[in-house]
Amino acid sequence: MIESVLGVFVITGVAMFFFFAEILIRLRGLGALIGVITIGLYFSSFLSTTDLILVGLGFALGLALIIADGKFVNDGILGVIGFFVVLFSVAFAAPDGIYATYSIAGVILGSLSSLILIRIDTLPKRAMWGKLALKDQLTSEKGYNSLNESYKELVGKAGVTESMLRPTGTVKIEDERYSAVSNGQYIEPGQNVKVVAVDGTKILVEKEQSSEG
Repeated sequence: MIESVLGVFVITGVAMFFFFAEILIRLRGLGALIGVITIGLYFSSFLSTTDLILVGLGFALGLALIIADGKFVNDGILGVIGFFVVLFSVAFAAPDGIYATYSIAGVILGSLSSLILIRIDTLPKRAMWGKLALKDQLTSEKGYNSLNESYKELVGKAGVTESMLRPTGTVKIEDERYSAVSNGQYIEPGQNVKVVAVDGTKILVEKEQSSEG
């Protein structure tokens, strides 16, 4: 089976599914063991002993970079480099371009498929890529109010400029100071303004028109 393009696709997909499952979920080494066995079967089917050692080390380096990024660095750069090293390793081991294409497709699909595991709440997850994807989102349901939501409540409220708006400056609304921007006009300090729109944390104000004559 391993000598067919479908077999190559399946075995590399299974290998990467279990490697990434071990990275994302606490599988007590079972995922890593299945991954090593399946990817070892793939490499040994096409490589000589010397090439097997060299390509195996390259593959292991790629996985190490992915793990290091997820555990310590958290910026995604090392992870991407590591993933490309993994792709190069399986493609290099393939006997021709068609096999290489199927092996790469298997790696990509297997890796992506493993992401479904982090959606299962009952599985014990590892602390990986915590800075890139917060596991505990600060939602209103959990008792938090986001900055953006609180800013939206300012729409329609009146305030006073504390500095010159040209067009950005400081306004005071209900005893709180905010950075605000006018709609292109310069507004002097001490002028009454009204919040007309909020875009994220950007507060747009306009000068209130005098009610006299």
